[in-house]
Order: sequence, then C-alpha cells, then structure tokens
Amino acid sequence: MKVIRLHGKNDLRVHEEPDPVPGPDERLVEVHAVGICGSDLHWVEQAGIGEAAIDNPLVLGHEFAGTTSNGEGSTIPVAVDPAIPCGQCRSCLEGHPNLCTRIRFAGYGTDDGGMREKLAWPERCFHPLPEGMSAIEGAMLEPLGVALHAVDLGALKVGMKIGVFGCGPIGLLMVRLAQLMGASQIIATDLLSHRLDVARACGAVPVLASEEGSEREEVLTRTGGEGVDVAFEVAGENAAVETAVECTRPGGTVVLVGIPGTDRTSFQASTARRKGLTIKLSRRMKYIYPRAIHLVQSGQVDVKSLVTHRYPAEDFRVAFDTALQREGLKVVVEFGE
Repeated sequence: MKVIRLHGKNDLRVHEEPDPVPGPDERLVEVHAVGICGSDLHWVEQAGIGEAAIDNPLVLGHEFAGTTSNGEGSTIPVAVDPAIPCGQCRSCLEGHPNLCTRIRFAGYGTDDGGMREKLAWPERCFHPLPEGMSAIEGAMLEPLGVALHAVDLGALKVGMKIGVFGCGPIGLLMVRLAQLMGASQIIATDLLSHRLDVARACGAVPVLASEEGSEREEVLTRTGGEGVDVAFEVAGENAAVETAVECTRPGGTVVLVGIPGTDRTSFQASTARRKGLTIKLSRRMKYIYPRAIHLVQSGQVDVKSLVTHRYPAEDFRVAFDTALQREGLKVVVEFGE
C-alpha cells in the first residue's frame, strides 16, 4: 500500500509498505480522505510539536475517513476518531479522555496517522457516516469536533458577544457554531482577507484585519467599549492571544485553541488579573462525533464548503505546499476509492 511518511523537517516521502494486520478489537480501514491540519504543518516545519519530536519516520494525518468491513461481506463508510485514550486513568474516569496522559493519537509521536491507503484502528473509534455523507465531510468532522469542544469550554449563552481571533477552518467553524447558539454579535479577525470574506459569509459582523493589534480599538468600539463576553484565540500566534485578552470584558472568558509555534504563550498579566478573566486551554475534543455528524447531516453546518483544495495522494507534496502557504482554507489529500 502507499504510505506518506515524514522523515524530518520538510522531508515527506512516499513508501510502499505491506498492508497492516488488525490486532485485537481492531478493524482495517481503507482511507479515502485526509485533511491537513495546522498541527500537521507544525510537524512538517519543525519535525515536532511541543515536547514531541520525530524519532522515526511518522505518518501524519488525524482528520480522516474511509470505509471498513461491516463483517457481513460489504463495506460501510466511517469517520475515524484519531484518539485512543486508555480508559482507566483519572482523567478518563472523570470524563476527560482528551486529557488522558497515556492517550494514543493518530499522526502524533510514535502513532502513525491516516496519510496512507489503509490502517488498522480500534473499532470503537469508528463512527458510521449517514447515507449521502462523503468521505471529505467525514474527515471534516474532526476539526468540527475540535471547534465544538472549544465552544463547550466557552459556555456560550444566547445573546453573548463573541470574538474569534483567527479564521482558519476551525475558527470559521466556531463562527458558525456561535451563530447557531444565538450570539448577538460575532467579531472575527485574521491576517488573510480571503478568510475574513468566508467569516463574513459564516455570520461574523464585523470582520477585522489583524495588523499589529490595530483591531483592538475597533473591537472595543464595536462592543460599546466593554469588550466581548467570550474570546476564542484560534490563530496559534501570541499577538492573537494578547489581543483576545485585551478585547474581553471584565469577568469574561478567553479560550486558547491555537497551537503556538514556539511552544510558549504569554499575555499582559495585569490586564487579565484586573479584569478577573477566566482563561481556558482547549485540548482536542471529547466524545463529540455524534453531535458533529448531526450538525452536518441536518445541514446546520456546511463543512464541505471549507475544503478549497483536493489533491490525489500522488500530489501530496503540492498539497502540503499549498497548506503551508495558507492558500484557501482546508486542503485534503484523497486516496483511491
């Protein structure tokens, strides 16, 4: 089978390898669509992310969907949860499997991800896709799940004013979710004009270009001098963190979703302290796939429109270059169906 492995910084190579053999409680998945996430780009550019670094060539990809056997001689389409928590630690038992310290995660550390034609994965991580839902939509359920988890942390209420600082695919999904949850105002910022155009179409008003913090005064003006109730930082840039803190009202909440390239986040402590801000850090997601599937199936969230580039597996280098250059929105690599 065809496998794409990262050997080091900007060193992606294609390999021919034997088909994987499923272990106990696993089933084989034929991968059809894999989204390229911002965290994948961290791996490519830095050969690691946070404290994790490449020891051996790694298969990236944690946003993926494909088909698997139903055990009766035919196949069914599935989205695959990339996380395998231990189920036994305190975090897991208290309902926080995303914080499991023994978690295995596709495309992270020593666990190969979905950027290959086939993989063996625990059957409990499979989520059957409804009739008519494509593999690309199935792959997009993972970033939608991340957005849902972050919104849950923000504890949104009807009538709140929301700020989304960073309008990549996850930020845009959060704009849409905030709209669905009855936000009275959604302010979105980003460096890239084409992302702001999509944010506006998703329901954000106003959309503001990020430029050396100049948007801060505009956010405060647009919110009557008070600031937003909940700010979501989704850019992975410290400037966005600082802006989110400054643009949140006293007693408000800041949810940090972006992954910083330098593995360090900072903000003005006095500002956050005097406002009495609640600051939360978002880590992946919990058991959210059924909710994500419902939102897409019901037409409340359109994930497919965020996929602006689709490449066959043989063009994987072009796909990653496109994502690294921040062209469009979501880039997807497709393996033969």
